[in-house]
Amino acid sequence: QSQNDYLRQWLPRQESYLHHLLDREAPPEDRRCIICQQDGVYKCQDCLGEPLYCTGCCRSQHRSNPFHWISQWNGRFFERSCLAHVGLIIYLGHDGKQCPAVTDQWNLFEEDEPEDLLEPEDLPFVSGPEFQPKENTMVIVDKSGVHRLEVRCCECPNAMSPDIQMFRHRFFPASFNRPKTVFTFRVLNDFLLDSLECGTSAMNYYSKLRRMTSSMFPHLVPDRYRELMRVARQWRQLKTMKWHGFGHRSDNPSTGELALFCPACPQPGINVLLSEDESLDDWKYTRSFVMDGNFKAEHLHPIKPFDEVWLSDGLGFMVGKDRYKMHLAEAADTVEKSSCNNHRAVNQANAARHKLESTGIGGVACARHGCFVPHSMVDFQKGERQATSTIPHSRVNHGQMNMDYALCEASRHNMEGITRAVTFYDINCQYNKHFRVRVDRSRFLEMAPQLTIIPGIGLWHVHGHQDSCYVRYASNFIEGIGRIDGEIMETLWARLNLISPAARGMSSPHRKECLDYQMNDSNFCKMIRMKRTLCRKYKLARNGILESGKAFDRLDEAAPLHLKTEWLARERIAQSSRLNDPSAMDEYEINIKKAPSKKEIELRLLEEGNARNAAPSRRSVATWISTGLAIEEAQIALLIEVRRIGRRSTETQRLDIARQRDRLQGQIDGFARSALTHLGEGFDADDEPEDLDVDILDDLDDDPADFTETSHTWTNSPELTVIPLPSNLGVDRCRRCMAEDLIPLEMSLREGQANDALHNLRIYLCNKAILFRTTVRQANSQALKTRAWSQVTSVQQAVSLHASIYTKTRKQMMKLEPGQDQLQKYKPLLREQLKISTAVGDPNARGQRNESLAWFWSVEVDLGGPDQSWNEEFYRVHWLRAKALRDRWREEMLLVKLEMDWTCKFFLWKTTIWGEHMQESLEKRLPGHGCYAGRQSHMYSLLAQDAQAAFQ
Repeated sequence: QSQNDYLRQWLPRQESYLHHLLDREAPPEDRRCIICQQDGVYKCQDCLGEPLYCTGCCRSQHRSNPFHWISQWNGRFFERSCLAHVGLIIYLGHDGKQCPAVTDQWNLFEEDEPEDLLEPEDLPFVSGPEFQPKENTMVIVDKSGVHRLEVRCCECPNAMSPDIQMFRHRFFPASFNRPKTVFTFRVLNDFLLDSLECGTSAMNYYSKLRRMTSSMFPHLVPDRYRELMRVARQWRQLKTMKWHGFGHRSDNPSTGELALFCPACPQPGINVLLSEDESLDDWKYTRSFVMDGNFKAEHLHPIKPFDEVWLSDGLGFMVGKDRYKMHLAEAADTVEKSSCNNHRAVNQANAARHKLESTGIGGVACARHGCFVPHSMVDFQKGERQATSTIPHSRVNHGQMNMDYALCEASRHNMEGITRAVTFYDINCQYNKHFRVRVDRSRFLEMAPQLTIIPGIGLWHVHGHQDSCYVRYASNFIEGIGRIDGEIMETLWARLNLISPAARGMSSPHRKECLDYQMNDSNFCKMIRMKRTLCRKYKLARNGILESGKAFDRLDEAAPLHLKTEWLARERIAQSSRLNDPSAMDEYEINIKKAPSKKEIELRLLEEGNARNAAPSRRSVATWISTGLAIEEAQIALLIEVRRIGRRSTETQRLDIARQRDRLQGQIDGFARSALTHLGEGFDADDEPEDLDVDILDDLDDDPADFTETSHTWTNSPELTVIPLPSNLGVDRCRRCMAEDLIPLEMSLREGQANDALHNLRIYLCNKAILFRTTVRQANSQALKTRAWSQVTSVQQAVSLHASIYTKTRKQMMKLEPGQDQLQKYKPLLREQLKISTAVGDPNARGQRNESLAWFWSVEVDLGGPDQSWNEEFYRVHWLRAKALRDRWREEMLLVKLEMDWTCKFFLWKTTIWGEHMQESLEKRLPGHGCYAGRQSHMYSLLAQDAQAAFQ
C-alpha cells in the first residue's frame, strides 16, 4: 500500500485518536501511585505510559533518570514541574549515594561562572513550580531540555576534582574550578549529529532546548548558547582524537592525521602490498583527483583575530594556516587572457569582497569515490587565484595559487612510489599549462618529480569549453582511468553547504574545525557504504563491457583491415603525445578542412577595417551584421520549437517559449538601435517591414501558411520580426541610405553562414547514417529500438535546424545580387537531398554503383572525393570513439575488482592497528583504552567480513 492509502484508512479514526489524546490529560479516577498505592501527585511524561507517582516514589524512581520531565496535579490539571521539587539530588560517586564526607555547607558555585541577569520586565508576574528554581541547583543542559538540579560531588580525601567527577558521570563542565553549568554527553552528541545531518546552528539548537524546557516563557530558561558553542568545540576535538587513536599514542597528531581517507584508493603500505614482480608504475595504481571551489562557504572577517584559540590547525582537511599564509604572501597574481572560453571559476578571481576574509574554499577529493583528501582544503581570498610567479608569455587567465597548494598537499598523502595521477578540474585546459613551472619556482609548493600529472575536465563542464577541449580532456579518452565523470566534487559540496550559513560568522579556528568535522563524516559515510558502491559499479561495468563491446564489434567487422591498422597506430601516437601536446588528441575529431566559417570571415573583415582606419560608423559593422545573422538563426530555432510543440503544449513548455521570446526581443531591440549608427539618417527604425518568411525544412507536413493558426504565435512575434539587415532592406534602399558598402560585407558573412550550415548538415547526416547502420538495424528488443530511435530523432532535429538556416541564408543572398560563381556554388537545398542514402553510410554496398551524393557534400571540402572520404573520416572517428568507450569499460572492470581487494585490505589494516592498540593498552593496565580499541578493531573486522562476503 502507498502512504496515501494509510492516510485514507486513518481519516475515519481521526476523531477517536483526538479523543484519546485529550483523555490522557486527566489522572486515573483513583489517582494512586503505581509503586506504593499512596496518593499520586506527579506524572512523568518520559516514563513509559506516563505513570503516576507520589513524591517519595517519584524521587526514588528517577535517581537513574534525572532528566525526565514531570507534571504536578494541582486539583484541576497537571502543571509543569521538575524533579528538583521532589527533592532529587544527583550524587557523584558511592554508587549514587551521598558521600559520607559531604558537609552541610554548599559552596560549589562560588565565583566561577557569572550569574544570569534578567531584566525586570522579563520576570513573570505568576507563580508556580516552573518559575521557582531551588537554591544551590546546577544548570544541566540535556537532550531533553535545560534542567536545574542539585549535584553533590564526592569529598573523600582521595576524590578527583569536581570537573573530572562530573566528566566521568557523562557531564561536560562549562568551567573547571567550581562549575555551575554542565552539558550531558547526550546533548553534545545530539547537537553534533544535528549539525552534520541538518546543518543546525548552535543558536537554533539551543533555542529548541529552551522551548522544550518552557513553552510559555523560553526567555527565562538560562542562556548557555555561548557555552554550548565552546563546549561543543572541545567535545568535537576529544571525539576526533579518540576516533583516530591518539588516546592510545604518546605522540601528538601531525598534518592531516585527524582525517579519514578513502579505503578504495591505492595507498602503498596500507592497502597495496606489492610482490617482487609488480611495480607502482603500472597504470592500475593511478590516483585520480578532482579539484573544485565552493563559493558558498564564505567567511566574514573575525571580530578578534588576535584572541583566537586553535585546537587542530592543519590536523584535518583544512591546511595549516602559517605555511599557507607564507605561500600566499610570496605568490603573485598574473592577469592574463584565457585561450579558452571564460569560466566562472576563472572570473571569480576578481570578486574581491571587502567584508569577507574568505570568499569560499577549494580543495581536492578522490575522483572515483568522492572522499576528501586530508590536508588539501584551502581558503580563497579573491576566488580561485593564480599561482606563484609571473610566467613569461603566459596566456593563463588567473591560474590558481590556492589550488596549486591544495593539489601539492593532496599529492603527498599516502602516495609514496605512485608515479601517475589524473586531475579533473573545470579549467584544466588553462590551469595545467604552467603548473610544474609554478611548483618549481615556489618555496612552499612540493611535488615528487617522478609524479606525472594527466589533466582532465569533468564531462559536464567540458561542454562549456571550446569544442577542441572535449577530446583533449574528457575522461572518455584518458587511458587507465576507467569510467568516471570527474564531477563528483559537486555532490560533496552539498553536505558542506548545510553548515556554511552557520559557519560564516564563526571565528577562524571554529569554522575550520566544523568544516573538518563535516568532511570527516562525509568520508566516514563513504567508507561504510563502499561495499554497496563497488558492487553497483561492478554491475554497471559488466553491462557496460557487454554493450560497448557489441557496438564496437559492429563497427570493427565492417572496417577494412588496412584502415584499422592505420587507425590503431595513429591512436597510439596520440595517447603517447597527449602530455606534451594535448592537440595530438584531435585524432578523435573529424579532421576535415571546411570552407571559411562566419567567425573566420568576421575576423578577417574586422582586421581589414582596422588596417585601413575605417570611419567610426563602419569600424564594427561586421560584428553588427554578424549579430543580426545570429539573431536570424535564433528566430529559426524558436520557430521550429514553437511549431514542434503546436497548440497542445504544457504550461512548462509555454513558459520556456515565453522566456526565449523575451530574450530574443531584447536582442532584436538592441540590434535595431545599433542600425541607426550603421545605416545612416535615411533609415527609420520605426518602419514596418514585411513579416519574416522562413522555409522550414523538417518532418512536419502541415502548410507553413497555416503556421500561426496551428501554434501559439502571432504576426508580430519576435521569431517573425524582420530585422534591419541590408538584405532585408534591399539593394536600392541601401543605396539611398548611403549604406551600399554594407552589401559586400553581408554577402561575405552570408557565405560563411552558409558554409557553417552545410558543414553541420554533413556532420549530422553522417551521424544519422551511422546510427541507422550500427544502432537502429541492430536493435533486437523494444527497449533498444526505442533508445535508438530517440537518438535518430535528436539528430534529425539538428538536420532540420541547419537545413532551415541554409535555406534562409541562400534566400537572403539572392536579395544581395550574388555573382554567377556564388549562384553556382550555393544551390537550392531540396527535401529529397536530406534523405539518408546508403551511399553515405556505406558507399561500397551493393546497388550503389550508380548512386552519388548530393551537391553539398563537396562544397570546398579539402578531400579527394566526397563519396569515399567523408564516409571514411566519419567511420574512423566513430570506430576510435567506440573503441575508447569499450577500453574504458574494460579498465573500469579491472579497477573495480582491484578496489574491492584494496577496500578489504584497508579494513583489515585498520583491524590490525586497533588490535595492536588493544594489546598495548592491556599491557599498560588501561582497561578502558583496551575496551575501546577492541570495539574499534571489531567494527573494522565486521566491515572487512561484510565486504569480502559481498565481493565473492
